[in-house]
Amino acid sequence: MTTASQSRSTPWLLSAPGLAVFLTMLLVPLGLTAVLSFRVFDGMFGVQDTLTLANYLEVFGDPYYHEIFMRTGLMSLGVTFICILIGVPETLILSHMRRPWRGLFLVLILAPLLISVVVRTLGWSILLGNNGLINQILMALGIVDEPLRLVFTMSGVVIAMTHVMVPFMVISIWASLQKLDPQVENAGLSLGASPSTVTRRVILPQILPGILSGSIIVFAMSASAFATPALLGGRRLKVVATAAYDEFLSTLNWPLGATIAIVLLIANIIIILGANRLIERRFKQVFSS
Repeated sequence: MTTASQSRSTPWLLSAPGLAVFLTMLLVPLGLTAVLSFRVFDGMFGVQDTLTLANYLEVFGDPYYHEIFMRTGLMSLGVTFICILIGVPETLILSHMRRPWRGLFLVLILAPLLISVVVRTLGWSILLGNNGLINQILMALGIVDEPLRLVFTMSGVVIAMTHVMVPFMVISIWASLQKLDPQVENAGLSLGASPSTVTRRVILPQILPGILSGSIIVFAMSASAFATPALLGGRRLKVVATAAYDEFLSTLNWPLGATIAIVLLIANIIIILGANRLIERRFKQVFSS
């Protein structure tokens, strides 16, 4: 084997273990789920070997599933938008802190990731309840006369989901911010630009990849989240993940549950790729003007 052929084959040999794990743990289960989504389900005999498109026609044609997917999309967009509003300034402030405060506050921001999602959600259900701390504070301050209904509502789900997802946004922006040369910001200020102008024309364009990657992570995880919407949203406020769960374990209609999961995956990919291109194009136009 020549040196050139060895150099070409070396990357493939080095990546072979990772590719094997990727194929075994991700692509194979997804392929089996896709095949299952085309199976026929019979209430008496279970999953049949016959192939059909009836499951996809039901999901795309039933307004019930339209509402579930719309609710999931709006919830994910809302959580992503709030995470951007919180995560960007939070990371910028964090970057200007000095040690040891920077490390301490970074640990506090990432602390929710150290706790089980079920425990976090149960904690939020206590805080958001009619007799919870938030309603007690609002009533003590005279802001409301009676407790606000926050549990089993979309508002409560979005609040709890934002608490879960903000660390992922901060991590993504922080990684981009570490590549930013501090002297660039100082140069802009020394040339007479205001801090807001430096932030808009210098810092934001350079941390835009971190914002985009964080938005993709937050949106995808919010759209596929199960525990928080199930515990705080209840049975009436269904999202796609809870709908698929019900089909798998309640009605035992595995093909329909697999269909819902595959449609969610495809919708996630389309939305993420489309939003990525659109946002990059818009930001280039804004910052180049």
